[in-house]
Amino acid sequence: MPDFTVREYAFISVAYKDCPDSSLEHAYIPEKAFEHLCEIAASFSKHGAKVFELAGRRKLKLDQYVGVIETPCGTRIEILPKHLDLNGTSGQEIILAERKLLQKMLSVSLHLPYREAGSANLNRFKQPLHEWIITQFLASFEHLVQCGLRFDYNRVQEEQKFLRGQLQHIKYMRQPPAKKHVFPIEHDVYEVNRPENRLIRTALEVVCKKTKDANNWKLAQELRLMTIEIPRSQNIRQDLRQWQSGRLLALYEEIKPWTELILGEYMPVSTQGEWRGMSLLFPMEKLFEYYVAYHLRRGLPEYNIKTQHATEHICEHRQSKIFKLKPDIFIERPNAKPIVMDTKWKLINQSDRYGRYGLKDSDIQQMFAYSHFYLKHESEVMLVYPYRADKFDYPLEDFLFRNTTEARLRVVPFNLDEPHKFHAQCYCDVS
Repeated sequence: MPDFTVREYAFISVAYKDCPDSSLEHAYIPEKAFEHLCEIAASFSKHGAKVFELAGRRKLKLDQYVGVIETPCGTRIEILPKHLDLNGTSGQEIILAERKLLQKMLSVSLHLPYREAGSANLNRFKQPLHEWIITQFLASFEHLVQCGLRFDYNRVQEEQKFLRGQLQHIKYMRQPPAKKHVFPIEHDVYEVNRPENRLIRTALEVVCKKTKDANNWKLAQELRLMTIEIPRSQNIRQDLRQWQSGRLLALYEEIKPWTELILGEYMPVSTQGEWRGMSLLFPMEKLFEYYVAYHLRRGLPEYNIKTQHATEHICEHRQSKIFKLKPDIFIERPNAKPIVMDTKWKLINQSDRYGRYGLKDSDIQQMFAYSHFYLKHESEVMLVYPYRADKFDYPLEDFLFRNTTEARLRVVPFNLDEPHKFHAQCYCDVS
């Protein structure tokens, strides 16, 4: 089955005879794959996760989730962020740029041990997201095997004709006379069978089945032969809870997040017991929030920057506080008023004055509540949107809240290609 690459808010339809070629904005997939997407759309909707929206009997519209979806028939759909305009740019350039962006944002948001090493790694942007994850996992696993896997003592109970370890006296005394020459014993075996290795081995089996990249497949088969003595995990969740950390397992820290990605199969809601394939979906709103907060912490180390800070409530009900106010980013500054910031993954237009630049009433009302309850209208609140060349490349003129003297709302762009400059653009001066 062919793979499809689309962007946020793209349409997905059933392929029919003489249908147009699939593009970044509209993919035409097999009917079985479309039916499966409809089923999971209904399942997600029950849990409040809006991944697809019906746009007709044979058409779906994607929402703000990015990643990969695999269907039982083998169809794989890669969903990329919608950040760049198609005008004057080829589809392949858009795909490479947005894959690069998504990989950087995932690395920051999920704390993935991923490094750029110059032009030698530029080819990875040509890989779909799932192949990039597989590549990183295999590289970490290969390094781990070269450095040496960790062994552990496991308690074994067995019957032998010789004594080893500890004899189970009660069990031995209850044996019939005909079995007196057989000793029920209990002893420890020093072996590679431990939770971390079982999980990695299980992830490797998934990789061997799912990868379509020749280099990944070759390396996966080599590692499979080298670690054939490691059993697969029989209870993934339990083994994940038993994954240990410490000085002796420092080498395992690098591969752990990649293993969790492959085995955890990030989805908006649990679909345990149903087909999931290698499906990984992430909300762009959250990825953008974590990405902005990460670079703020790097650019403003002397500030205390918190995410999802929730200390205030709008109402009191029956002598208890209710309806939390939870700004995305809360910046505490020494000898200065704090700043409240919300990130919005939405493309706005600085020249659309009569359309209010694309700002939503609910967002402005939310920022007013933050200003009132967190800042007493004595400092500024900020809305952060993605930077767009010639569309939103400088902060909008400040919005002043009525009946206040110092409270203002600032709407600022965040340049995803130059995130280190953001703290200067939003006037969070460290001086």
